[in-house]
Amino acid sequence: MADSESEAVVRRFFEALNTGDLEKIRPNVHPEATWTPMGKTIPGAGVHKGRKGIVDEFLGPIRGLFVDGDPKNEINTLFSKGGMVLAETHGTGTFRNGKTYDNRYCWVVEVRDGMVFAIREYMDTAYILTVVD
Repeated sequence: MADSESEAVVRRFFEALNTGDLEKIRPNVHPEATWTPMGKTIPGAGVHKGRKGIVDEFLGPIRGLFVDGDPKNEINTLFSKGGMVLAETHGTGTFRNGKTYDNRYCWVVEVRDGMVFAIREYMDTAYILTVVD
């Protein structure tokens, strides 16, 4: 259960993300959104802008590394102040290369106009480099 509307937006976003269907993610992302994985040496590094940049140019290729529908992110902790939401999640899945994925995340999400406006994604980047071919 969400304690605020901003938390509800973030929960809906993760529910859509966990389906693996990129078109379900698109309406949850603000047209002027940014998504920044905070690692500099991992696949998908950099700032991704707008729905096309986030969904098509970033998530499409990243999701393509995994079997269909993976990875999944389970929310462990979620709290907010106004339009800022912090989420701790546990990401799991299977890569197309057969390797198992199991990582912990912290997300700082800014919500605006009922959509995700900015994401800063923190994870164990050293681990990612051990499982991606």
